[in-house]
Amino acid sequence: MAALKYSRQREAIKNYLTGREDHPTADMVYTAIRKIYPNISLGTVYRNLTLLADQGEIMKISCGETSDRFDARTEDHCHIICQECGRVGDLWGIDAELIDRMADKNYEGDVCGHQIYFFGKCKQCKDKEKS
Repeated sequence: MAALKYSRQREAIKNYLTGREDHPTADMVYTAIRKIYPNISLGTVYRNLTLLADQGEIMKISCGETSDRFDARTEDHCHIICQECGRVGDLWGIDAELIDRMADKNYEGDVCGHQIYFFGKCKQCKDKEKS
């Protein structure tokens, strides 16, 4: 694969995602990056998010019927999606290697990877329910 040409806009998108825990949508990224690059288009943001995800520099989280979310933390971890508000959170401490071995044992082909999503209710929605 040819080396990718450096892009300030792509770098700004990656920097915006780094350290965030809220897993923003492309629209959220676009709104933030427009403050730095007022002429950037939504299409450019989408293309750069897709490129970064394809290269493994960020993670794309497909949330079903809602907008995809993006995560700069690419190390192996699971996500939990709130069924009330749609918030996406990181879920650590799941033995993904065990799940990979189980999948490999029960599948005649080759298992090449995984994305694991859990669904539930976030703490904020639980607290709101109690009030």
